[in-house]
Amino acid sequence: MSDQPVKKAWDMVEEAMASIDNLSPEQVLEEQDNTDVVLVDIRDFRELYLKGKIPGAIHAPRGMLEFWVDPQSEYYRDVFSPEKRYVLYCAAGGRSALAAKTMKDMGYPDVGHLEPGFAGWEAAGLNIEATQDGSKWVPAPKD
Repeated sequence: MSDQPVKKAWDMVEEAMASIDNLSPEQVLEEQDNTDVVLVDIRDFRELYLKGKIPGAIHAPRGMLEFWVDPQSEYYRDVFSPEKRYVLYCAAGGRSALAAKTMKDMGYPDVGHLEPGFAGWEAAGLNIEATQDGSKWVPAPKD
C-alpha cells in the first residue's frame, strides 16, 4: 500500500470547476438563444431514456467525448469545432465539469457546464424533452 494520498474524484471536479464557466440553469437558458452555442448532454443513454433531455441538446456520451471532439480521431463528429461555444451537462455537474475541462485541455477555448446538472435544470422547472419509446424525442407535456 502506498503512503501517498489518493486524489479524490470530487477534488478533481473542484479543480476542473476553477478553470471553466460554471453556469446556472437560467444562464444556460439564456445561452441557448445564441446560435454558436452547442448544448451537450454527456449522460449515459439510459439516463436520457429515463429522464429526457434539455431541448436542443445533442448527446455525446462521456465515454466517447474525447474521441468525438478530436478531428484526428476516426470517431470525430463534425458538430465539434473549436470556434463554437460548448455547454456540457450531466446529472449533477461532476462529470460535465471534468468533461468541460478535458475539452479545454484539447484546444476548445470556450467551454462551460451546467453546474447543478440536469437535476438542477429539472428543479428549476425548465422545459424537458421526454422520450416515450426510447427511439424518438418528443416534447414533455405541459401541466
